[in-house]
Amino acid sequence: MHNDDNMKFSSGSRADRPAASDSRLIWDLPLRLFHWLLVIAVAGAWITPKLGPAAWRWHLWFGYAALVLVMFRIAWGFAGPKHARFAGFLRGPATVAAYVRGLFGAHEVRYAGHNPLGALMVMAFLLLLLAQGVAGLFANDEVMSTGPLYGYVDDATSDELSRLHRRLTDVLWIAVAVHLAAILLYGWLKRDDLTVPMITGRKRGAGLRADDEIAGSRPWLALMIAGLCAVLLYLVIATAPEPSIYLF
Repeated sequence: MHNDDNMKFSSGSRADRPAASDSRLIWDLPLRLFHWLLVIAVAGAWITPKLGPAAWRWHLWFGYAALVLVMFRIAWGFAGPKHARFAGFLRGPATVAAYVRGLFGAHEVRYAGHNPLGALMVMAFLLLLLAQGVAGLFANDEVMSTGPLYGYVDDATSDELSRLHRRLTDVLWIAVAVHLAAILLYGWLKRDDLTVPMITGRKRGAGLRADDEIAGSRPWLALMIAGLCAVLLYLVIATAPEPSIYLF
């Protein structure tokens, strides 16, 4: 599944191609905010359990934030600008294989938005964080604290989901390590900085086309979607039954 708006840099007429010093707006503001807020939420959710029982509430809040952000990103994958949309960057196995084969060759295909491997990493992160966040809602710390949806399940199920929640943390950090290594290697081997564009939203390149640039960031639509995601999670939590048995 792909969209020609997000295809290789080399397509398009010569007149459409800017000089190497020019830049195009590729990443919208909501997408960039999502990226960096998710970094903060995941880091906070990881650090707070290490600070003792008093920090459990902060762990919950960071977890809620991560879930809302993931829910927003899934919705933004359908409603956002072209480079944020799943239809604009998800591709089939043949395209992924062709990209890998040409990655270090003379005929590498360059993409304005996510390349095929980057697209797979995006989906891996979203699925990992969604599964971990949902499991955490039913989990317990085996001492005195429980997730907000603990009342829906029995103790054995909560224990299983707690173990899944912890195991997915290890998988998540492996994915983070792969992600960071890929960014460093891409910058070193290809001389293509992937970090600064995720801050500024703008990419440079002699092959970028005029129609690769997005027209705007749709901030009000993004704010409305994020608000709806937060309200939905709040309603799920607020209407959950109280646990019949507490751990403490």
